[in-house]
Amino acid sequence: MNTTDIPELTRGLTDQPPPPTNETSTPASLREARREAAALLDQAGHQAGALAQQGARALRDTSVGLRDSALRVSDSTALYIKHEPLKAMLIAAATGAALMALVGLLTRSRDRT
Repeated sequence: MNTTDIPELTRGLTDQPPPPTNETSTPASLREARREAAALLDQAGHQAGALAQQGARALRDTSVGLRDSALRVSDSTALYIKHEPLKAMLIAAATGAALMALVGLLTRSRDRT
């Protein structure tokens, strides 16, 4: 190789783009990371929305079930009172007396302390 070939070799090298280094590949990798992060955030948002809808449906179904149960208990209580009025009144009186005794015990223990 003689010295006249060196300018031609260096001219060919300068026409080509520089090889990727950490500095030149960083913006591309950052863009890719941002794209991946945006896709993951989008997916997480869709999953959160689906879970919220599922939770709302479950809450609605549970509240409907509780309301139906309360209506059945109310209807059966009304029927019991209708068929057994004396027993129902005695049960209510005994329950009220027991609750009043409990309240009386609790208030007395607070007065002592």
